[in-house]
Amino acid sequence: MRKTLCIFIVLVLISVWPAWSVDIKSVGVPYIQNYTKATYQFGNQNWSVTRDEHDIMYFGNAEGLLTFDGKYWQQYHMPNGLIVRSVSADGKGKVYAGGYGEFGYWRNDSKGILKYTSLVSLVPKSFLPVTEEIWKIYCDNDRVLFQSFGAIYIYSEGKIEVVNTHKPYLFLFKSGSRFFAEQLTKGLFELKGSKLEYIEGSGILGASGVLSILPFQHGKYLIGTAKNGLFIYDGKTVKPWANQANDFLTTYQLNNGAAIANKYFAYGTILNGIVIIDTAGRVVQHINKASGMQNNTVLSLYTDAGQNLWAGLDNGIDRIEVNSPLYFYFDKTGKFGTVYSSIIFDKKIYLGTNQGLFYSDWLPDSHNSPFQTFDFKLIPGSQGQVWDLSLQDNRLLCGHNDGTYQVNGASIKKISDVTGGWTIKKMAPDALMQGTYTGLVIYRKDPAGNWQYSHKLTGFSEPSRYVERDAKGQIWVSHAYKGIYKLTLSADQRTVISHVYYDRKHGLPGSYNINVFDLDNRIVFSSDSGFYVYDDITDRFYKYQQLNNKLGTFATSSKIIKAIGKKYWFINQGRVGLADMSVPGKLTIDTNRFSILNGQMVQHYETINRINNSTYLISVDDGFVILNDADAQLPNTIKIPDVLIRRIENVTDKVSLISEAAEDSNNIEIPYAENNIRISYSLPYYTQAKIRFQYYLEGYSHQWSEWTPQSQKEFTNLNQGTYNFKVRAKINDQYQSAVSTITFTVLPPWYAGKIAMVFYVLLAVLLFYLIRYYYGLKLKKHQQQIQQKLQKEKEEFLKQEAVANEQHIISIKNEQLQADLASKSRELANSAMNIVYKNELLQKISDELTHLKGGDGKKLADEQLRRIQKVIDEGMSDDRDWNIFETSFNEAHENFFKKLKAGHPDLVPNDLKLCAYLRMNMSSKEMASLLNISLRGVEIRRYRLRKKLNLEHDKNLTEFLIEL
Repeated sequence: MRKTLCIFIVLVLISVWPAWSVDIKSVGVPYIQNYTKATYQFGNQNWSVTRDEHDIMYFGNAEGLLTFDGKYWQQYHMPNGLIVRSVSADGKGKVYAGGYGEFGYWRNDSKGILKYTSLVSLVPKSFLPVTEEIWKIYCDNDRVLFQSFGAIYIYSEGKIEVVNTHKPYLFLFKSGSRFFAEQLTKGLFELKGSKLEYIEGSGILGASGVLSILPFQHGKYLIGTAKNGLFIYDGKTVKPWANQANDFLTTYQLNNGAAIANKYFAYGTILNGIVIIDTAGRVVQHINKASGMQNNTVLSLYTDAGQNLWAGLDNGIDRIEVNSPLYFYFDKTGKFGTVYSSIIFDKKIYLGTNQGLFYSDWLPDSHNSPFQTFDFKLIPGSQGQVWDLSLQDNRLLCGHNDGTYQVNGASIKKISDVTGGWTIKKMAPDALMQGTYTGLVIYRKDPAGNWQYSHKLTGFSEPSRYVERDAKGQIWVSHAYKGIYKLTLSADQRTVISHVYYDRKHGLPGSYNINVFDLDNRIVFSSDSGFYVYDDITDRFYKYQQLNNKLGTFATSSKIIKAIGKKYWFINQGRVGLADMSVPGKLTIDTNRFSILNGQMVQHYETINRINNSTYLISVDDGFVILNDADAQLPNTIKIPDVLIRRIENVTDKVSLISEAAEDSNNIEIPYAENNIRISYSLPYYTQAKIRFQYYLEGYSHQWSEWTPQSQKEFTNLNQGTYNFKVRAKINDQYQSAVSTITFTVLPPWYAGKIAMVFYVLLAVLLFYLIRYYYGLKLKKHQQQIQQKLQKEKEEFLKQEAVANEQHIISIKNEQLQADLASKSRELANSAMNIVYKNELLQKISDELTHLKGGDGKKLADEQLRRIQKVIDEGMSDDRDWNIFETSFNEAHENFFKKLKAGHPDLVPNDLKLCAYLRMNMSSKEMASLLNISLRGVEIRRYRLRKKLNLEHDKNLTEFLIEL
């Protein structure tokens, strides 16, 4: 099937298990999903197919065991890399597999890793070694049968019993609850217990080679042979069965078979794909490489619970949705080009393409031919671009690049030369209006009921892509490129008496891609911004919000096509939706079923024609699709499979597997060093649908995630602890599965493990004793420190007390010294005052001597006076007074003279005396008396002393000496 069919077909076909009513059509082919070798990345050949209790598919592949869960493929190798010829799931967790000289079972271990266990060692030694291929495996209650051409191995209760056939048998088949095997040239045998019993009358099969036995009606069995077609076994006799597929099956070599819903039988061939017949023997489908399969050699067939037909091929795997309401026909050879329009009329199907008008017979209800085939032929004279096929009053009209034609069977008749017949609308019972490259054309019926060209409307010549008439008789025309026109016609409908062009100025979002349609008897205008309606009163356009809100993403549809009743097809950028407006005020739109059509129709020229009340013909790029809308109705009771939580992987440094089937594992423990994980999950739902998932990790997340198509999720930096991972799926945004849950534990880090805890306890005990010992030492040391501190404080107190006593003593001494000093100062002052007093007294005596007279009244003799004056002068200048003063002065003013002499060595004794007197703050008169000089002399000496002391002019001499 062409590449675009690899897109998911989103259908509302929810599997009803186990009862789904399948009605296989004979026109076109059902949807085929190709799984190529590049997809599953394993061997080419797929010899057998089975399904387990989780709806996981298993394939016996040329390189080993292959599994598929609807999303992920897994590959497993048998011992020695054997080809897996046969697989069978027992529905209890085991999948049995067999190959050359080997058979056993695969089962998930406690960590969810699929492991293989061989059973060959249980074979009795007399039958070892096993040297044949195991071609068939069947699970039958509590036993499993492995079949080779030379023996049947029955595995039960841990033992193997061998049914030795002695003569070669072909294949063992399970049909219902019975087992059959053919012995070539002799006939059919039934396995009862561990014995093969001959079926009387089966010799008719001869050496035909039985390759399939399927349950038929009323307890009968349908036997498929390689050479002689199909037979019926009614429990007593074996008879040939007349059917339409016999010649086909013998010619192309029947290889295997599978029943579909107990009413159809599919047979795979070696040379020409699959043929499906019904219980009446009619061929309803033939599917081969030309119609979408990867390969014509079918090695195995299997019907799953959803009635999907799985085909293991010589190169790849195909899944065929025989219960799909969509059936396809594609031009694989490019014979007729791109399809712009299609229609079914008068037992013919017509395809209008870019190369011309093609037709083929349409005989879907014919049972005379074994196959409904199409042989499209070009109608002569139709070469070129076909735009439109329209059925008007039982007349088929073809809008062509060169004009317009009436189609009569395999011929056409030109009825208009106006080029570019885009669209035709009925304006009256006997009148049609056509939009063309150059305006509008009117057609009318002739007496025979054929449509004839009447005239072209004058006054308007714009390219007219879509045409609609409103309730007032006004004509709305959608220009091919630049917007909308409103036309008013003359009474005879031959002339456009007025036309108004509408664009952004009138409320439209623009001029480009504005189209006009009739939706439930109301004119609506499509645009990239949504649908608009026109208001006559304001002569403006307004958004049709009621419609846009209900359509959702389809509000920007560029085309509307009438379906049945109040249903309409909406097409938006290649997406297709069917809107139902039958309930007033309510609109529902179905899009999921038709997603396979997305992008497959010619943009802006999409066509969908109704064949009958439930069947539609849909044009696609290089073919057509038949939709049976009745088949798409959902049953009342549905069952959705559970989500499978598959692989858990460590993604911390590099990707490594933790569990590959988490739903079957228990006690999943993840090392803390690998706490960045990725969880993959899938829904084993094989009918194509829109599947989305929602997950929630308890202990990590706070709520369910948003719905997403992603089927895996990574969690990083998980803390230690136990987590519950929950996931659920939703199909087509409508049906929701149950919640699937797994529990896993992130182990604590090494430093928080059990051994570490024991170590921590021992370390804590050791630390306790160390701390206790250390605390004891510290306490002892602290006591010593306290004692030392107390001793030190005591010593310090004593020291301070001694210092205080000493200071007190010093203070007392200082006071004593101060008292002594004061006493000395007083003595010094007294001494000085005594000297002054003495000198003054002597001076007075000296003064009185000048006035002293003798007894005779005369002055004393000069000699006498001189002697007395000498005594007085000696008394006044006696150095003893000075020495006593100096001694007293030095005691009171320690080292005064030393400092004075040290700083001023040029001072003479008289200068020192003056300095001493000045320091004692004596008056000039007192100093004059002590120095025995006049007051003037004192001032002169003061002046000289200042110079010797180098005093500044403003410096007081007395203050200087006191500060010294």
